[in-house]
Amino acid sequence: MTLKNNNTDHKNGNIVGSVMIVGAGISGMQSALDLAEVGYKVYIVEKSPAIGGRMPMLDKTFPTNDCSMCILSPKLVECGRHRNIEILTCSDVVDLQGEPGNFQVKINKRPRYVDPDKCLGCGSCAEECPVKVPNEFNQLLNKRKAIYKLYPQAYPNAYMIDATKCLKHKNPKACGKCIKACPVDAIDHSMQEEQVNINVGAIILCPGYELFDAELRGEYGYGVYDNVLTSLQFERMLSASGPYEGHIQKADGNTPKKIAFIQCVGSRDVSLCRGYCSSVCCMYATKEAVIAKEHEPGLETTIFYMDIRAFGKDYEKYYNRAQNEYGVRYVKCMISSVKELQQTKELRVRYRTPDGAMTEEDFDMVVLSVGLKPTEDSVKLANILGVELNQYNFCQLQDLTGVQTSREGIYVAGVFSGPKDIPETVMQASAAAGDTAAYLSKARNTLVTEREFPPEKDIGGDEPRIGVFVCHCGINIASVVYIPTVIQHVQKLPNVVFATNNLYACSQDSQAAMKELIEEHKLNRIVVASCSPRTHKPLFQETMREAGLNPSLFEMANIRDQCSWVHMQEPQKATEKAIDLISMAVAKAATLKPVYNVKVNVTRAALVIGGGIAGMTAAGSLVKQGYKVSLLEKGDRLGGVALRIKEGFNNENVQGYIKELINIVNNNPLIDLYTGSEIADVSGYMGNFTTKLTSGQEIKHGVTIIATGAEEQKPTEYLYGQDERVMTQLELDEAIVNNDPRVKSAQNIVMIQCVGSREENRPYCSRICCTKTMKLALKIKEVNPNASIIVLYRDIRTYSFNEDYYRQARENGVIFIRYEVDNKPAVELAGQNGGSVLRVTATDHILREPITIDADLVTLAAPIVPPASNQRLSQLFKVPLNPDNFFQEAHMKLRPVDFSSDGVYMCGLAHGPKTIEESIAQAKAAAGRATSILSHDTLESKGVVAVIEPTKCAACLTCVRLCPFKAPRIKEKHVAEIEAVICQGCGTCAGECPNKAITLQSYSDKQLSAAVHGLFEQAR
Repeated sequence: MTLKNNNTDHKNGNIVGSVMIVGAGISGMQSALDLAEVGYKVYIVEKSPAIGGRMPMLDKTFPTNDCSMCILSPKLVECGRHRNIEILTCSDVVDLQGEPGNFQVKINKRPRYVDPDKCLGCGSCAEECPVKVPNEFNQLLNKRKAIYKLYPQAYPNAYMIDATKCLKHKNPKACGKCIKACPVDAIDHSMQEEQVNINVGAIILCPGYELFDAELRGEYGYGVYDNVLTSLQFERMLSASGPYEGHIQKADGNTPKKIAFIQCVGSRDVSLCRGYCSSVCCMYATKEAVIAKEHEPGLETTIFYMDIRAFGKDYEKYYNRAQNEYGVRYVKCMISSVKELQQTKELRVRYRTPDGAMTEEDFDMVVLSVGLKPTEDSVKLANILGVELNQYNFCQLQDLTGVQTSREGIYVAGVFSGPKDIPETVMQASAAAGDTAAYLSKARNTLVTEREFPPEKDIGGDEPRIGVFVCHCGINIASVVYIPTVIQHVQKLPNVVFATNNLYACSQDSQAAMKELIEEHKLNRIVVASCSPRTHKPLFQETMREAGLNPSLFEMANIRDQCSWVHMQEPQKATEKAIDLISMAVAKAATLKPVYNVKVNVTRAALVIGGGIAGMTAAGSLVKQGYKVSLLEKGDRLGGVALRIKEGFNNENVQGYIKELINIVNNNPLIDLYTGSEIADVSGYMGNFTTKLTSGQEIKHGVTIIATGAEEQKPTEYLYGQDERVMTQLELDEAIVNNDPRVKSAQNIVMIQCVGSREENRPYCSRICCTKTMKLALKIKEVNPNASIIVLYRDIRTYSFNEDYYRQARENGVIFIRYEVDNKPAVELAGQNGGSVLRVTATDHILREPITIDADLVTLAAPIVPPASNQRLSQLFKVPLNPDNFFQEAHMKLRPVDFSSDGVYMCGLAHGPKTIEESIAQAKAAAGRATSILSHDTLESKGVVAVIEPTKCAACLTCVRLCPFKAPRIKEKHVAEIEAVICQGCGTCAGECPNKAITLQSYSDKQLSAAVHGLFEQAR
């Protein structure tokens, strides 16, 4: 294999085609992968010894309860293996010089005292190390060694020495056991710090966050009572890879029966300069309460809260499910104290209920939902880079940019710009990558490298010559499975001409040896018996390509996860099972044939559906990168629902922003605008779509971005439409802008929240209504200071920095009265002095008595609803809708702008309710993701795809109806055909085809049958 540079001149003018990303959590990894995929060299600077950030510490993720590591691991592997991503761990930025587009960065790289290029990750050193210290990754719940790996799946897969704890670093003549234990001489206690200088065109800041120090809220007993934990400690307790292997236990080892969760610990607290809401705590507490009850049936969980902020997509449903299906109890209150009872060690929680009564309740364990805050290192970094911070030391975003810091060429993503959940973090990461790619577009592909492989050997009709490599995986496999016995058996199997064992089959020396052995023994098929194919199969297939073999001639037996790890106490049976698994793999390998990817050209143009802020922002981002865009708007004017909004939540000039976007759309030669027209038909696939409009025009494009927006639902209650004094939030906004006398003269104004939202027929939160109410109330107070404003609400959901507006509204005299969904307010007309007034009746949640308000104006927080056109677009583009008729993303956490159908993306209100700022970020993210296709001249199929035998096809349409990716098509000869670049290799069509006309490559009936026969028929 050779590395080929696309351009020896690394610069295009003063623009450098490389990017530095500071921080390697999920946001940093996503930005890196997006940029590396579209033609930029990426440097990741990470202060810790491994990438991944906080996400590896999580057990599950809400609202799907996906295993956190399961969904993150592929990203770790992809990021670690990408040829255009260079990862600098144990590193810090110490200086920045230069100018935007051409920065010079100085990085201090701390020694890890273990050579990551040599280290096999075997753990032999840690086994011999005599020093045990608190394990920070497990939140100090257990101990690690002075030489350690951050977590089992960490990349780099290398250990590191904690010099502050190492005996040899304290005394060079002491210890040294790790040196003797290391089989590859990777330990080097003499390593020194080094300075690394890099030249980059732009910078993305993803330094993550740290947790609030719960000891600062001493009334909760953290650090005093053993059974008071932080939420992240409890998360590690729940994790199967955590210190207690998923068992929930008190300090004495017993299982708790009652657990309390206390919310807003270090959030919404101005006394500690933490006036903001941390956005995620309500939902992660709900998730932990649910998962805890799954771990321990019968466990009682109670969440003490001020407001439940389940504002994200499907979060309200998760919250309802926690209450109704899992029996999680929610108590709205303020906690006064937590005290430990000396005799029983129970924790007595004292709290005040909404009606003012003091109550005490005993629990076995208390979990504190601690908030998020910027790290001290990120504040120092901001000073070095010269970017502004807000009053809470989070990075200050420029208005209506979503990702731009105060300094040109430096972008931000993730929690450093404000508290947020994983989907918003990933969106912002892709948005930052999209903006960066646009900024550096002149230097695209000037620093990236491409891999060149030797010509592929033609094995033709050669008899199978199988090589088998059995891995010890350190002690992971070899301590349970008796490898010599396995090798003896494998050598006797049919078609096996060579078999050997490796300490680590994935190590660089083993890979190099494998290539030599393929040549020496003329091997034409390879079987590796080791760990998970999901993480390691691509590595071995790449080695085969380097040896001149087709990568499909490879088979893998997972004798670690499926054998040694699950049969640790039964070595004999584990050895027999390993033999069975390898026998099956060898038998199947003998039937493998080369599989060749199909290449198609890419139409390097995009179709954006929807001319609102999201659609125009996405179009503008794409044309900045040089791509042609067709922008389709079904109405006769651009701007969407934002035309009715004067200011953003942070007083941004929304109408000015819209005018700028419209100017770009109308004057950029790369944008073709189609107004007053809709889509009649869609054909094609990723990279090659053809869309016909109702006007008869035809558009060819490689990608599609759906930005269809949403609408304000017109209420059907509270006298709306019957009395002009009852209006929606948008109507009140317009009335304030137009100096409506109804607003200026009103004495009593009632604002009713959740009108049509969070109910059975619309079980989601519209996300923005609470903050909009605060902004409207403050505006009214400006134009009519004497007005009395009363807000009737269920939960106030002013998340992140929007909490400041809630506090300001209260300080300005706005009154808040909570109501229950089963006892909603009533609005009626009542006579007074011969006229009529709007009489609002609600039950006060503290007094528990009805109150009556005679209102001059009533404002309704109407829900955001998807347009009816979503149904048709869903059918035309074969993309799903969720039950609420918003478009459904491919993965809620890690693919929030992608569809499962490649080449189609979503953004803005088409995805779900969100603010203008969030819509802008998601639009840039969709554009950034779309360039992963548009930046290539050709696209390849994924290798393992379904193929059809035309003579057997009856055109019964079974495959067409079943395929979730819409890959099968009925062609002119009345037979089905699979579009290879669409096929994801799931095998659904092959399994259901009644005539067995469809075969999934490398998984044919013949091959699977051979594997079964290999299991039962091979001699022992």
